[in-house]
Amino acid sequence: MDRASILKTVTNALTEVMQRDYSDATEETRLFEDLHLDSTSVLTLLMALEDHTGIEVDPESLQMDNFRTLGTLADYLQANLDVAV
Repeated sequence: MDRASILKTVTNALTEVMQRDYSDATEETRLFEDLHLDSTSVLTLLMALEDHTGIEVDPESLQMDNFRTLGTLADYLQANLDVAV
């Protein structure tokens, strides 16, 4: 899965979880400050991303920095997709 596909997957999952259109979000969009995610929506987002990508998110490997922006979340997913292949 290339970077653009990962970002599209994250955006689609965000749209599904938050029930809002995030098609204009960029890699610099901040998840908490700009999109107003909270801890519950983060967990729901992670479950949606697992469904969309087929990876299993290891809660032990997550850091707050992984959720700073759309781009940092895409970085985390890309690193885990590379490991799973």
